[in-house]
Amino acid sequence: MSCLAQSWGYNRNRIAISFDGNSAADNQYKWPTGDPDDWGALPASCAIIAKLGLQKQLVHCSYNNFIDAPPGPDSKNQLKISADGSIKYWDFDRDVFFDVTKQQQQAVESLATEMEKSTDADPLYFIHAGLSEFVYLAAKEVMRDGKADSLTHVHLVSHSAFNENERRREGHHTWKDIQQISGNRIQYQKIKDQNGKQNPNHLWNSGNDFSVWHWMRDHPEPDVQWMYSRVEAHRGHIADISDCGMLFYLLVGDDDGDPAKFRDFIGSRIRPPAATE
Repeated sequence: MSCLAQSWGYNRNRIAISFDGNSAADNQYKWPTGDPDDWGALPASCAIIAKLGLQKQLVHCSYNNFIDAPPGPDSKNQLKISADGSIKYWDFDRDVFFDVTKQQQQAVESLATEMEKSTDADPLYFIHAGLSEFVYLAAKEVMRDGKADSLTHVHLVSHSAFNENERRREGHHTWKDIQQISGNRIQYQKIKDQNGKQNPNHLWNSGNDFSVWHWMRDHPEPDVQWMYSRVEAHRGHIADISDCGMLFYLLVGDDDGDPAKFRDFIGSRIRPPAATE
């Protein structure tokens, strides 16, 4: 198993993640299509967690978090396909995964509950892989519940100004609004943008060059091959799993990951072989 390197004080603490990536067209928004980079980034993020044996530390994983956007049918719901596969292959708790377009209130309550549990001895590390409105709704619920001090022990990792600042509807909120409603309590760490589009061998977005990820396609383990299929599913034929770079930073201690480092990190398998009698 790969060694756990600590970044920002992480030490096998609780992890929460929220992705966007909706599959259905949102015709009320300037860009009707969803954000397909998360189709591959969710499995890659879960693979990093699973490789380190931290599945039980993932206490919340929401996806399709474009608030007020329409849900897609399950057969075409690309983030559900990615989430269901991650659960199946790497033994995550299905109950901590939420499709926000279909389970918005449950998802908001789940994240708010995990935020409210947070203390100095039990902090929550949140990976900001979607727009801010969903996080705003959770933080608002925490404040309404009178648990403001718990937000002091929530650590939010970001790499994207777009995720922080984009509003899908006029009444939605940004990262600045989250900090305002929470009294600037949430701890914040912004790492470099994990895209690196100019060089396919650097960071986590290789543009139209899929060859740097062919080690997944050619890997002997079916779960790694499946992970490649989710990268390849991108409707724009772009090899972009950039949001997983935040987990690579937090759990591996490296905000400068790349396809070769990920290959070496995954190695011969993600999960250890089952014990035999």
